[in-house]
Amino acid sequence: MFAKITGTGSYLPKKSLTNHDLAEFVDTSDEWVKQRVGIKSRHIASDDETTSLMALEAAKDAIKSANISAKDIGLVIVATGTSEYLMPSVASILQHELSIPSCPAFDIGAACSGFVYAVDIAKQYIENNTAKHVLVVASERMSRALDWNDRSTCVLFGDGAGAVILSQSHEPGIIASKLHTNGEGLEMLQFKSPLKRKLDETHSENAYITMQGNKVFKQAVSSLTTLVNELLEDAKITKKDIDWLVPHQANYRILEATAKKLGLCMSQVVVTLDTQGNTSAASIPLALDYAIKNKMITSGQTILTEAFGAGLVWGGFIAKF
Repeated sequence: MFAKITGTGSYLPKKSLTNHDLAEFVDTSDEWVKQRVGIKSRHIASDDETTSLMALEAAKDAIKSANISAKDIGLVIVATGTSEYLMPSVASILQHELSIPSCPAFDIGAACSGFVYAVDIAKQYIENNTAKHVLVVASERMSRALDWNDRSTCVLFGDGAGAVILSQSHEPGIIASKLHTNGEGLEMLQFKSPLKRKLDETHSENAYITMQGNKVFKQAVSSLTTLVNELLEDAKITKKDIDWLVPHQANYRILEATAKKLGLCMSQVVVTLDTQGNTSAASIPLALDYAIKNKMITSGQTILTEAFGAGLVWGGFIAKF
């Protein structure tokens, strides 16, 4: 029995913030941002577009795409680091709002790698015949975690949600999945919770995402290079068998480096970074939904995903469509 992606969905906030818009209140420019990371604009959630609302809309889209009923879902997993609640979980909210019958429902926190971590968990539930259909959602409201005076971080991130339905199938679906963590890099990328900030009697600068960009970049390129080899070996395929790279959308140079490792041209890389920015855990399912709905990824093709984030955590999977 295989776990196969049978539906995808997404939600992007209505407001789009361009680099030119940012330059009106941040010491930056359109050219500076495009050259360093490849971003032109990003979506910013309004007060009403909460993490759970975006997750709900993406979930509805994925359920419709999979042509199933919410009542068929046997597990709900949400990857997020920016929920409006420390508790309850966003997954619990979705289970209620979608009228899904009682089933396991929980959130996971694996930063930008949250979606691939969630897919790995869902895959095991399906292969063990514990659930026939699993809803995996990644939803992030990164704009609420940013210091809008810090150009090293505020130009990078955007808001949005992506979702997939994984279903039992006799045909190959997720054929390899690999996850890693190295806690030695904790200080490279952090976003402290309100509880931690109060305990530490911290100053305002600790209320936002902090990142050692150069260190994160170097570690990401090195780790993802090794990850690609591991995934190909586990899937028992070669680089030539990969049709599409669907990467975490963090930095255009990382996308290029991973594509080069796979021997792919950039026309085989799904890129949404330019108009969505880094949406953390949501970036891969958003890119996947974009590619499928625009008929880029088609039946029979093979994709490779990869992500790297705070923790440090990284991972990916190879899937057949």
